[in-house]
Amino acid sequence: MSELRTRMEFASEAARAAGKVVLRHYQTDLAVERKADESPVTAADRASERLLRERISARYPDDGILGEEFGDLPGRSSWNWILDPIDGTKSFIQGVPLFGVLIGLESPDGVEVGVVYLPALDELVSAARGEGCWWDGKRASVSRVRTLDDACLAYTSEKTFRDKGAEAVEAWGRLCGASRLQRGWGDCYGHILVATGRADAMFDPVLSTWDCAALLPIVEEAGGTFTDWGGRRTIRGGSGVSTNGHLFRPIFSLMQGEKAGAPSDTRPSGAETRLSAR
Repeated sequence: MSELRTRMEFASEAARAAGKVVLRHYQTDLAVERKADESPVTAADRASERLLRERISARYPDDGILGEEFGDLPGRSSWNWILDPIDGTKSFIQGVPLFGVLIGLESPDGVEVGVVYLPALDELVSAARGEGCWWDGKRASVSRVRTLDDACLAYTSEKTFRDKGAEAVEAWGRLCGASRLQRGWGDCYGHILVATGRADAMFDPVLSTWDCAALLPIVEEAGGTFTDWGGRRTIRGGSGVSTNGHLFRPIFSLMQGEKAGAPSDTRPSGAETRLSAR
């Protein structure tokens, strides 16, 4: 078994364990705090990340760890784990099951492994570079939709388009007008729908690195694209767009105010590098 496959399976087991911790708090009378950026955090977020950090440190003590709740732990190896203990905390607080535990693994060559576990749905999606994307043990792949007028587009919140600015609002309006269906299947869940062929593109105008790290290898190994709002292949662009690949060109043509281009498997350019704060 390859090193990446071994690490993917370890991350999958860790995500499932963290998900069990999260579910103990799900749909309970849980206290909600506000962080400096006004985003919510709960005891479940912190407990999940503690478990993930403990497991990683026990198995891979030389690796670095970056997590949403407890920051950066520099490592001595060339590997860096990027954690989002609950992606979709607002859905979690609301009692809606569309939240996940996210684990990404980065090397000097970029993000190599991604795992998303959706505890309330008991769905696990995992990928490793060159090893494919897997959905509950079966191979996952993006949809074959090739035109926007047949496409189902997902998004997290219309407010995030307004937060991004007028250009994002206008771009989203053009995309809605050109597509068949739009649904607010938010946060990591929307990107997982793209990777498993149940949606054709997903839009998040505002994202953090830990929101993106697991998603890039998952969507790419399923045959799609994951980029920032400008079409760059990165987890550090502050935003995220997943497509099934066929729709990458027409989507970004419309987002840039151009006429939708013909379907194309043209892929975004750019390469990821590991975090420099080591």
